Amino acid sequence: MKKLIAALLIGAFCMAGAVSAKEILVKGSDTMLNLVQRLAEAFGSAQSDATVSVTGGGSGVGINAIVNGDCNIGDASRSITSKEISDARSNGVEPTEFAIAIDGLSLVVNGQNSVNQLTKAQIGAIYRGEIKNWKELGGADKKITLYGRQPSSGTYVYLRDEVMKGDYASTMLQMNGNSQIVEAVKNDLSGIGYAGAGYAKGAEGINVVSVASAEGGEYVSPLDADKVNNGDYPITRPLFQYTNGAPKGDARAFIEFELGPDGQKIVQDEGFFPVNAAYQAQNESKLK
Repeated sequence: MKKLIAALLIGAFCMAGAVSAKEILVKGSDTMLNLVQRLAEAFGSAQSDATVSVTGGGSGVGINAIVNGDCNIGDASRSITSKEISDARSNGVEPTEFAIAIDGLSLVVNGQNSVNQLTKAQIGAIYRGEIKNWKELGGADKKITLYGRQPSSGTYVYLRDEVMKGDYASTMLQMNGNSQIVEAVKNDLSGIGYAGAGYAKGAEGINVVSVASAEGGEYVSPLDADKVNNGDYPITRPLFQYTNGAPKGDARAFIEFELGPDGQKIVQDEGFFPVNAAYQAQNESKLK
């Protein structure tokens, strides 16, 4: 544990271009931060000569760090864009994608809120500011308080592009991370927020909303492993790591550890879900 803490402090002060062959620098997604820290700690215990520095900041930070050659591994809860790939190649970087976990992106409400089921369309309307009061959804006569992330967050981008299909309401309160969103909703009877499944699972004072693809469809919990693995939960997404080309040395060993049985058990212990056979096959093809 001391070794991991030291590594995290080192990573926090690394300047651009400071990638060292003696340590693995990992930057990016807040959704993945706790998970990758746990993976780094376990990997360091298994390989005493390996040092993994893990910092957050959002998926945009992780992808930008890979694009600019400022880290070994960039964490992202969204896919890299075509522009980001073009920018990376202009810098002589070839972004290579690995899916290390699956997330059931979770909508959370206060534990005293009676609304526990929403459709994707309703979620979109809530976050676009079109549905403003819980009574419109069968709940109490309370104005809805929106909690979300900043534009640098992959989760912010994913929900906007894949669920909302529009822009966020200007009234949404932008929080620094998943934990802050969960805590805010816990303390706000009118609140709704979104977080990775690993942050929603087991959290006290909140309810995790079941989601249906459309009106009349099945409402599915993001904490139902079988439903998420089968793709039945409507807001299922992979969690990615990006490297510059095929990873080598300790960076390769770390990714192989994450994708192996011990790493995937940690993924489950942290409340996320292991990658399926299709993603495993894609990952293995990039490690050859």
